Amino acid sequence: MTAGTLAAEGFRPARIALVGPPNSGKTTLFNTLTGGRQKTANYPGVTVERKSGLLKTPIGHTVEVLDLPGSYSLRARSPDEAITRDVVLGRQTQETLPDAVVCVTDATNLGQHLRLLLELQQLGRPLILVLNMMDIAQKRGCQISVDALSQQLGIPVVTTVAMRKSGVRDLLNQIDSLLNRTSTQSEATAIDWVEPSPEAIRAYHREVERLLQSAVVSEGTPERLTRQLDRVLLHPVAGPLILLALLFLMFQAVFSWAAAPMDWIDASVVGLQQWLSTHLQESLLKSLLIDGIIAGVGGVVIFLPQILILFLFILLLEDSGYMTRAAFLMDRLMSAVGLNGRAFIPLLSSFACAIPGIMATRTIAHPLDRLVTILIAPLMTCSARLPVYVLLIAAFVPATTVWGGIGLQGLVMFGLYATGIVGALVVAGVLRLTLLRGGRQPLLMELPSYKWPNATNVLLGLWDRARIFMRRIGTIILSLMVVLWFLSTFPAPPAGATEPAIYYSFAGMIGRTLEPLLEPIGFNWQIAIALVPGLAAREVAVAALGTVYALSGDEGAVSDALTTTLAHSWTLATALSLLAWYVFAPQCLATLAAVRRETNSWRWAAFMFTYLMILAYVAAFITYRVALALGGG
Repeated sequence: MTAGTLAAEGFRPARIALVGPPNSGKTTLFNTLTGGRQKTANYPGVTVERKSGLLKTPIGHTVEVLDLPGSYSLRARSPDEAITRDVVLGRQTQETLPDAVVCVTDATNLGQHLRLLLELQQLGRPLILVLNMMDIAQKRGCQISVDALSQQLGIPVVTTVAMRKSGVRDLLNQIDSLLNRTSTQSEATAIDWVEPSPEAIRAYHREVERLLQSAVVSEGTPERLTRQLDRVLLHPVAGPLILLALLFLMFQAVFSWAAAPMDWIDASVVGLQQWLSTHLQESLLKSLLIDGIIAGVGGVVIFLPQILILFLFILLLEDSGYMTRAAFLMDRLMSAVGLNGRAFIPLLSSFACAIPGIMATRTIAHPLDRLVTILIAPLMTCSARLPVYVLLIAAFVPATTVWGGIGLQGLVMFGLYATGIVGALVVAGVLRLTLLRGGRQPLLMELPSYKWPNATNVLLGLWDRARIFMRRIGTIILSLMVVLWFLSTFPAPPAGATEPAIYYSFAGMIGRTLEPLLEPIGFNWQIAIALVPGLAAREVAVAALGTVYALSGDEGAVSDALTTTLAHSWTLATALSLLAWYVFAPQCLATLAAVRRETNSWRWAAFMFTYLMILAYVAAFITYRVALALGGG
C-alpha cells in the first residue's frame, strides 16, 4: 500500500524527511528502512527525483519516508540542495511540511557534517541525529559519546549501520518514541528561514568544534586501506590508466557477459514468431503481431542484459566510493575545456541515460559549468544507442580477437564511446570559448571511504532500471511499432507492383521523400523510415528496422535474422556512416524536454538539437566518403 493509497482512504501517515550530506549513507539507510515499498517520481516543475517509501515501526506506526537530495547546508548552493531546503521548510509546491527530520551523518566525518544539523535545529522541528557507518568508525578507533552528544544538542542521537537491517533498530525505536509525542494530523505551515550571515556561519563552526571536543572521545585514524588504495588509484599516471582500463572492461563485458541471456531471449522471441506463424490464419492481425509487434519489440527487449550490465558497472562504481575519485582524476582533463571534475559524474551517468545525467548536473553550483554539461551530456553514448551499436557491429564486425583475448567487436564499441567523449570535450571547449565564456569554479569534493558495494542497493538499482526499460518497451516502443506497422501496411500496393508492399505504403512514401536528403551519407529509404520514430526513443530504430525488413519480405527479422539481413542489404560504408550518425545524433524527445525543464528555456533545447543534427550529418558524410574511398562500398 502506498502513501497515496492511504491518503485516499482518509489517513495521512507520518512523514519523515531523511536529510544528510552526500556520502553519508543516507540513501542506503532509506533502502534498508523501506525495502521494496518505494516509489520514484519527480518534484513538480523539475526533474529532480523524489524518492519516497513506507515503513512500519516496531509498535505499528505507518511512516512515509522521503529521501531528499544530499546537502551540506540549507544555504543551497546548487539546485539539488535547493530542493532539500524547500522541502524541509515547507516551501516545495504540493509538499506538506515533514512531521520530523532525520539528519544522517557519517560518524567518521562529523566535523564536516554537523553544521547541517545545527541549521536544522534552528527550524524548531522534531529532529533525530543519526551517526551512520558506526562499524567503520569503530574499526578506525573513533569513539563517540552518544549520550554526551545527545545531551549537548538536546535531541535523540542514535548510531546505525545502514547496510544491515539489525543496524537500524535503535532508529526505529526513536521514531516510535517521537511519533508518540508528536501529532501528525495537523498541517504545519511553511517555516520562515533567513540565510545565515557570515558571522552566524562562523558561530556554527565554533559550535561544531565545541561539540566535537565534548563528545568525540577519540578521533581515530583514517582507514589504512583507503590511504593505500588512493596512493595507487589517485596517482597522476597510474590513476587515469586504471580508470581507462575499468571503462574498457565495462564495454568488453557488455558483449561477452550478455551473450548467453541474449541467445535465450532471441530463441524465445523467434520461437514465439514461428508458433504464431503456424497457428494463425493469414490476416492483418497476424501481420500486426508477427511483423509489427514481435519483430519490433522483440528486436529491442533482447538488449536488456547488455543494458543491465552497463548499469551494474555504474552502480558498483558509485556504491564503492570510486566514482568521486574518477571525478578528481578527470578534473585536469575537464579543466582544459573550461569545466571541472564534478561534471564527470553527470557525464558518466549519461552513459546509462542522458536524462538522469542532465538531472545530476543539479549538483554543479556554477551556472555556466552546469549549462555546458547539460549541452554535451547527449554526446555520451546512452544505453538507448546500445541496441543500434550492437546490431551493426554484430552484422559488420567479425567476432574475432585482436590481442590478448580482446575482442574486435568490444574494441569497436569502445571506440564509439571514446568518439562521443572526445566530441563532448571538443564541443565543451568551443562553447566555453564562444557562447558561454566566463570564470570556472575549482573542484571541491569530499572523498568518501572505500566500501564494499551494498548488494541490496545494487539489486534495487538494477531492478529499477529494468522496470523503466520494460515500461518504455510496453508503452513508447509498442505504440510506435503499432503506428509504424499501420504506416508500413497501408495503402495496399497497386496491381502489378514489383517492389515489396511497404515501398508503396505511407512509411515508404516518407522514406522515399527523405532519401534524397540522406543519400549523400549512404542511407536508403528503409533507414530513413527508422530514423523518424527513432527521434522518440533511440532504441526504437532497431525495432523499426525489424518491422521494415519484416514487411519487406525478410521473415523473422529479429536479432540474428536482422543482423544477417542488414549484412546482405547494406554496404560497410553505409553501416559505418550510420554508426557515426548515432554517435552524434540528437537524443530522444524526452531528453529535449528534460533540457527545456532544466534550463527553463526551449532556446537551449533547440540549440542542442540543431548543433547535434549538424554534427551527426557531417560525421556521417565524412565517414561514408572515407569508407568508400578505402573500398568499403
